[in-house]
Amino acid sequence: MGRDKALLPLDDKTLLEHVICSMQQIFPQVIVSVREPRAGVELSQVRDEQAGSGPLAGLAAGLAKVATPWAFVVACDMPYISSQLVELIYKSRKNHQAVVPVVGGYPQPLAAFYSVSCLDVIRQALAGQDKSLRGVLQQLDVCYVDEAGMNDAALRSFVDLDTPEDYAAAVKNGLFEL
Repeated sequence: MGRDKALLPLDDKTLLEHVICSMQQIFPQVIVSVREPRAGVELSQVRDEQAGSGPLAGLAAGLAKVATPWAFVVACDMPYISSQLVELIYKSRKNHQAVVPVVGGYPQPLAAFYSVSCLDVIRQALAGQDKSLRGVLQQLDVCYVDEAGMNDAALRSFVDLDTPEDYAAAVKNGLFEL
């Protein structure tokens, strides 16, 4: 994207504010994982456990902070995240360590549930060479939830704004028109 996606405006809020607002409607506690503390975020913030290690470092910091056995993790560039998706994958937790949706044949690890029991595996990965979230998933007991059981609102959750073109389309169409 070339700049901080979390601060990009979309309609009346930033991308991060859209995601926070959605999560506050579902969960009693929302934790924001950040590289550096963010002004204006009134929620609990945790700094990445290892600078420059991407989403895995944020996941480790967040899991270390939660007071519950599970955490739902979502990226700041996914402003369309829906409660329908969260509820759907929540039901698949059972005895697994993670519940990860699969859309278009691709796992979506940044819109997933993780058990705090994953923390040791994540920290081992951070200490090693492969700091990828997908590499960690290969070491966990993961329940993959296929898109076949998802409605349109849940599938829309996976629209992420990775490129300037994605962002421009979202701005043009508005948050609720995509």
